[in-house]
Amino acid sequence: MPAVFLKDRSLLLVSGAEAQSFLQNLITTDIAALGADEARPGALLTPQGKILFDFMIWRDRDGYTIETDAGQRDGLLKRLTMYKLRAAVTLAPSTEEGVTVSWDEDAEGIRDSRFTKAGVMLIRRPGKHGDGAEALYDALRIRHGIVTSGSDFALQDAFPHDVLMDFNGGLSFRKGCYVGQEVVSRMQHRGTARRRVVTVSAATDLPGTGTEITAAGKPVGTLGSVDGGNGLAIVRIDRAGAAMAAGTPLLAGDTPVSLVLPAWSGLVFPASADEASA
Repeated sequence: MPAVFLKDRSLLLVSGAEAQSFLQNLITTDIAALGADEARPGALLTPQGKILFDFMIWRDRDGYTIETDAGQRDGLLKRLTMYKLRAAVTLAPSTEEGVTVSWDEDAEGIRDSRFTKAGVMLIRRPGKHGDGAEALYDALRIRHGIVTSGSDFALQDAFPHDVLMDFNGGLSFRKGCYVGQEVVSRMQHRGTARRRVVTVSAATDLPGTGTEITAAGKPVGTLGSVDGGNGLAIVRIDRAGAAMAAGTPLLAGDTPVSLVLPAWSGLVFPASADEASA
């Protein structure tokens, strides 16, 4: 079964007597609810509620391991260190580089909760344990509506709701305050989240990442990761839903496309602006 080494992933180790309370008061994930051998998505937000850093997090001995993009690790470490003050917490980069992901097998490792919700048993393990093509993993996450920063959204430009963190276990509304919590809680309770991840399909190969998706010449969203005729995008579901209800073609560049909300999210396209505000 596929085992793919993601060389551009890096790890941070967070340990110490106050590791849990330190992280619980900063990041979006409810780490007190983390199961054994379970990795959940998470983010450190700006005070305005946008994603500053995104990552996966799991329990590791007396602390936690944070897996993030290699380009984010040093910045995330610096930002966490700023918040540390006198807390009994140790922050350090791991000596192990890269992460291996495998699926459809009973391998030992950390279960990725995002894929579990999509009905796929995907395991994450630090280090290199396979040599499958990275395109296999990209195709899998595209098929199931699972985004990654850089390819699918820009940091400091997306809210957690935009990337479905309110459905994939990465965003808590019960654990109390954390950076940016007031903004995302207000979005949740007012139902104002309009931008959402969708899977995109076309009868031919899709154009490249960053291509605008339009309806009747008006922007709906932007194409992210692409795998042939399949891709991901973050779109305004109210605009997309209204276009679909009216029979207006959706285009990625000049390519006709179909949009589907990931089944595991339970979301549906509103058919009108009034329905989107309900």
